[in-house]
Amino acid sequence: MTQRRGLSLLLLFFLAACQPASPNVTATPSSTQTHRPESTFAPGAGVGIPDEALQGVTLQVWMPWFGIDSGLFLSQVNEFNGSNKWGITVQAVSQSNYTELYNNVTAALLTPDRPQIAIAFPEHALDWDSSGQVVDLTRYVDDPKYGLSDDEVHDFPSVFWSQDTIGTKRLGVPAQRTAQFLLYNSSWARELGFEAAPQDSVDFRQQACRAHQAMLTDRDKRNDGQGGWLVDTNATTFLSWMSAFGGGVLEGNSYRFLTPKNLAAITYVKQLYDAGCAWTAQPGADLPAVFAARKALFATASLEELPDFSRALAAAGNADEWSVLPFPGQTHQGLIVYGSSYVIFKSSPEQQLASWLFVRWLLSPENQKKWVEVNGMFPLRASALELLGDYQKSHPQWAQAVDLLPQAQMEPQLASWRKIRVMIGDGFRAMFQSNTPAGRVAEILAIMETTSRDLAK
Repeated sequence: MTQRRGLSLLLLFFLAACQPASPNVTATPSSTQTHRPESTFAPGAGVGIPDEALQGVTLQVWMPWFGIDSGLFLSQVNEFNGSNKWGITVQAVSQSNYTELYNNVTAALLTPDRPQIAIAFPEHALDWDSSGQVVDLTRYVDDPKYGLSDDEVHDFPSVFWSQDTIGTKRLGVPAQRTAQFLLYNSSWARELGFEAAPQDSVDFRQQACRAHQAMLTDRDKRNDGQGGWLVDTNATTFLSWMSAFGGGVLEGNSYRFLTPKNLAAITYVKQLYDAGCAWTAQPGADLPAVFAARKALFATASLEELPDFSRALAAAGNADEWSVLPFPGQTHQGLIVYGSSYVIFKSSPEQQLASWLFVRWLLSPENQKKWVEVNGMFPLRASALELLGDYQKSHPQWAQAVDLLPQAQMEPQLASWRKIRVMIGDGFRAMFQSNTPAGRVAEILAIMETTSRDLAK
């Protein structure tokens, strides 16, 4: 009964994430659209291809995965090939990682060797669409025979579904979604005198600095520089901090870093570091083990990394309670969702429809359940969440992360984001490595703004 009540509450939170969210400070206005956009095709017109025309159609899908993700995807490809009623055959080709995939797809798009489907980031699809190579999936989603009903569309949280929509065009549908979270050792916090997780940036600083002070006053001099927040310079982490302070990196369709809210956010983080309340680990350090050893009250991890932290605590014999949090600001909280999408390229009408049918099959609740159980990312549909009661019970931090979805925001919907993301990570990494004074944060943001606009040209 308790498990059922917990699942019901979790599902309620997930369904809330399917409803219109507050304005997205990091995305263009079109990304806040939560309803089905008006189709550019006549209502009920349909794709107009009979089932028998799909017999013998062969597709190639390029994926960025290796390891367990690749293994699961290949097993699903084999299952689809052996069970689909149309006789469609899918061939999966690994491109090792997202960078290799983007480069290889870009080189192949104007050749006969191009794939019919790629699993890529939404900003990659925007770049490929600029040369007219990406299929607008609106027609397929809306098709009365092969598409998705309104209920099925609303089964996807808007923060997932809207990322691939630009105006009335749909350049993809979600394949995977994750986010960066703060990890919080609540057992250690209670020993430090805190009964609740930090609710804002003032609370966060107080708890992080108390943890650092505890390191200074124990007998081990080797840990004097530790405690507090274990700094993470991932671009999404800093986008989350900016969002928590009400900022973001976009002004319309142009990048804007040097704003009062962004300045407040990054100055806050740098001052935490300068006060010793945040610290950086050595390159290559085992961050889950660092967290498990109580060297940091707060750490940062993506959703799929949570099992690594669970295993590290178990291996250390550490029974501490811990939880996941959004990034705290003065009045906001920051949580940025990101991930890959299924992108279909222009080919024959039969191949395009066959590609859509394969993608639609991958998005079934049953298949989504398998993905969560393998890689621990977000379930893409509320109906998939209903199938994950046992997983929710055995992965409480994952369940907490799903609870936070209603406040999540998207990444910028610009093709140039693939380059800007790298620049942000490099810039903030350099800021900590060079021990840049907090007084120079405005200068750094100004440089990042100029650089981002140059990269976007």
